[in-house]
Amino acid sequence: MKKDIHPNYRPVVYQDSGANFSVLTQSTIETKDTVVWEDGNEYPLYKVDISSASHPFYTGNQKVLDTEGRVEKFKNRYKRK
Repeated sequence: MKKDIHPNYRPVVYQDSGANFSVLTQSTIETKDTVVWEDGNEYPLYKVDISSASHPFYTGNQKVLDTEGRVEKFKNRYKRK
């Protein structure tokens, strides 16, 4: 491999503060913050707005709004005869 062309691939902690959820994974993202992980080592920290712990699709809180009968219009248009 060529030297000095590859990004720095290292362990990084992603933290969803809204759900009190963190995960340690490999990444190339650049961060300024650090955090001490459960194993006692210090890792770069990247804060995210939403994760699988807080996303409505994964938590089961997703709501489907059918305004103006759009779903029914779609079903009627493409129903089998």
